[in-house]
Amino acid sequence: MTRLAGKVAIVTGGASGMGRATVMRFLADGAKVVVADLNEANGAETVSVAKANGHGEQVAFVRCDVAREEDVVGLVADAEKRFGRLDIAYLNAGVGGAFGPIAETSVEDWDYTFAVLTRSVFLGMKHASQAMKKHGGGVILVTASIAGMVGGGGSHAYSAAKAAVISLIENVAAELGGDRIRVVGIAPGVISTPLVHRGRPEKYEKQFSHQPWPDRGEPEVIADVASFLVSDEARFITGETIKVDGGLLAQGIALWGTGRDNTFMKSAGVNRGTTGEAMVVRNLRDKP
Repeated sequence: MTRLAGKVAIVTGGASGMGRATVMRFLADGAKVVVADLNEANGAETVSVAKANGHGEQVAFVRCDVAREEDVVGLVADAEKRFGRLDIAYLNAGVGGAFGPIAETSVEDWDYTFAVLTRSVFLGMKHASQAMKKHGGGVILVTASIAGMVGGGGSHAYSAAKAAVISLIENVAAELGGDRIRVVGIAPGVISTPLVHRGRPEKYEKQFSHQPWPDRGEPEVIADVASFLVSDEARFITGETIKVDGGLLAQGIALWGTGRDNTFMKSAGVNRGTTGEAMVVRNLRDKP
């Protein structure tokens, strides 16, 4: 396919899961892609896979901490220097973030969660939009979550951060429409990625089985929607966050249990996803 021919994209969190699947889809659709991720080993592997598929001249990797403004500035500049412009910014990087009862959530873990999930989107929008204005427009795509749309979809910190992202999508879309920059979001349900299953997908069969649609959500279903949303076929869609959840939200959810039986209430800590940094877990079983 050539729906993205001539386009230049950056994909944050592009070295694994939904990000990597979307990198491969963008490349297959004709785009040139800069993969951004904190995990250098995963980044090198992603580029290697892309090169094995014949995309060696169309892809590059940049180590990027998406919560640091200087890193985001450098990422956008790298795309412009390497490929001449920036048309698409897929702000996908994420972590599970802080979990556990609110009384057990540290300020540091709360701030880390919002830095990676929300500040990163603000920074990406800020700097990608400036690059896009130079060439008459572009598309900013953001990974939101159904957790930001309803209670019971994730931990309190993760859900609040994703709700903020959905609001950012709407407000910044209104601001940038006149510059021909569309801002859109994808709200995944339960997708089988390393961030969710941490190498043990069988452990999450209960969550995967909650949705009405019988097929498990794989990263490629997000990549397919992402490719459409950043293409000219979606040229009249902006300020919208599309649910890609197999009907999960349509029927109502309590993915992780309710009240004190909620999975997130049984321990506390912070999930740093596939960044390569260690997850912290404190067992709360001995607490009253």
